[in-house]
Amino acid sequence: MAFTIAIVGRPNVGKSTLFNRLAGKRLALVDDQPGLTRDRREAEATLGSCAATLIDTAGLESGDRGLTPRMRQQTEAAIEQADLVVFLIDARAGVLGADEILADLVRSSGKPVILAANKCEGRAAEPGVYEAYALGLGEPLPISAEHGLGVGELSEVIQDACRKGAAAEEAPRAETDDEAGDEAEIPGPHPLRIAVVGRPNVGKSTLVNALLGEERMITGPEAGITRDAVASELAWDGRSLLLFDTAGLRRKMRVEGRAEELSVGDALKAIRFAEVVLLLLDAEQPFEKQDLQIADLIAQEGRGLVIAINKWDLVREREKRLSELRETCQRLLPQVRGVALVTVSALGEKGLGKLMQAVITADELWNRRLPTRKLNQWLQAAVEAHPPPAVSGRRIKLRYMTQANARPPTFVLFCSRPKALPESYTRYLVNALRESFDMPGVPIRLNLRKGDNPYV
Repeated sequence: MAFTIAIVGRPNVGKSTLFNRLAGKRLALVDDQPGLTRDRREAEATLGSCAATLIDTAGLESGDRGLTPRMRQQTEAAIEQADLVVFLIDARAGVLGADEILADLVRSSGKPVILAANKCEGRAAEPGVYEAYALGLGEPLPISAEHGLGVGELSEVIQDACRKGAAAEEAPRAETDDEAGDEAEIPGPHPLRIAVVGRPNVGKSTLVNALLGEERMITGPEAGITRDAVASELAWDGRSLLLFDTAGLRRKMRVEGRAEELSVGDALKAIRFAEVVLLLLDAEQPFEKQDLQIADLIAQEGRGLVIAINKWDLVREREKRLSELRETCQRLLPQVRGVALVTVSALGEKGLGKLMQAVITADELWNRRLPTRKLNQWLQAAVEAHPPPAVSGRRIKLRYMTQANARPPTFVLFCSRPKALPESYTRYLVNALRESFDMPGVPIRLNLRKGDNPYV
């Protein structure tokens, strides 16, 4: 099991910058604006010989209004989960009251602590380093997460703590090692990556919490709480999944401030990284223009798609309403005809089983490959049923078809004049292909090429 390290501190001391530096990747959002991080984010890292799980946390603030108590709960959960706490202060600002409050919280947890004084790239930070001794957490380690100064020394101290923790765990296990044998763990298939996206305040974080069975993400009536695209591991019916909760996507002209720009960019990155995207709609305001634009973006990216209608417990005449929604979906989203439409109540934790089954099915269709022989038999029948039109008095010959790739299903059609084939006929072939081979809701790529049948 990986050694778990929680990075804690008050807002804007550089926790996310240090998190990215130790992880070796730009994962957490970083900006000069304080309070950018809200949910706790995890990442796997290798520090020397130590395999570690890093946890980035929200800055701890005093007060019981707004999001503050919910953010504090996330920080406390991270400390409870951790094997080691890296307590970060801003050496240039010195020790503040919030640092002292958080130091008491960390000390009462009983977890091993490393005190790091960040932003020590100049002499102005020296007084703050000396002040840090008053926190009673040991000798402060001067670092600069942004410039990488002292991070190597911090990594070595973490590795020492990791080795001590591993030695303490090995001692009680020594008696059972002989019984366990020399069996090594066989890594399973990579987890299915699922991004949960939608407009602000449709219940994305609530749905993720319901699937995980814990309050992993901060939720509330306020719109725009989530900022980072946070990944959470989940095992569902024997399948390993990776859920990405994302920030709400508003129309580009309504995006305000640097924080929302970063959040939207992280959400779009999660869509591109995912294999299946779960688009969450509000049952009281479904299929608004922004919902359709998000669905179109997902189709253009070639991701598998499942549409979930949330807050279904508030709907009356459900059968009639569901029939209307299915008809609206078919009419407004022809590019993903037949996409799975599932009703759920994230707050009431209803419809989750049906939703996850739709996600698994979408992934299977997204990975599907069709035999070349059947494809060409289908192509011959499709052309006989509806021949391509003559352009400039000349018939277009469709000669041969093969599947070039999956994820999403991508087909190559060889014909005599690919540029002259009307787009309407291409849509006919895609829709017929989807119906004949039972691939509802999957983005299908059909590329036209000029050439002869290589098998003739």
